[in-house]
Amino acid sequence: MAASDELSMDELWMEEALRYAQHALEAGEVPVGAVVVCDDKIVGRGWNRNITDYDPTAHAEVIALREAGAAAGNHRLGDCELFATIEPCAMCAGAMVHARIKRLVYGADDPKAGAVRSVMRVLNHPSLNHHMEVRSGVLGSRSAELLQTFFKGRR
Repeated sequence: MAASDELSMDELWMEEALRYAQHALEAGEVPVGAVVVCDDKIVGRGWNRNITDYDPTAHAEVIALREAGAAAGNHRLGDCELFATIEPCAMCAGAMVHARIKRLVYGADDPKAGAVRSVMRVLNHPSLNHHMEVRSGVLGSRSAELLQTFFKGRR
């Protein structure tokens, strides 16, 4: 696939993740969305539901990984990519390592809890036995704007 085709596909899938982040916003949750893509189709989708579900693990990425694992009939998702609107936290990054995700694409950096590069490096840590391709900044300003709108409304 040509680099420009990959970029346009990344934006297409990130648009889907942003739609799920909007679901979270409408539910009063921190607006984060995620999709897992395998063979050019969405096999897992999620948005933050930790408040709604009373579940500290109900982050968008974890929910999307759970749905993708059920769809694949396997906890290993080595041929899949995960698209998230924000840089994953340590829990979500760890889940992606355990799932053996092939590639992560995310929108905005998370300077308070990001575990890809902002605060710590869970993904691609040299001591871990799984590494994945990472691309950041895809529709990042839109992802950041959604989060800023949410937090301004809470102050």
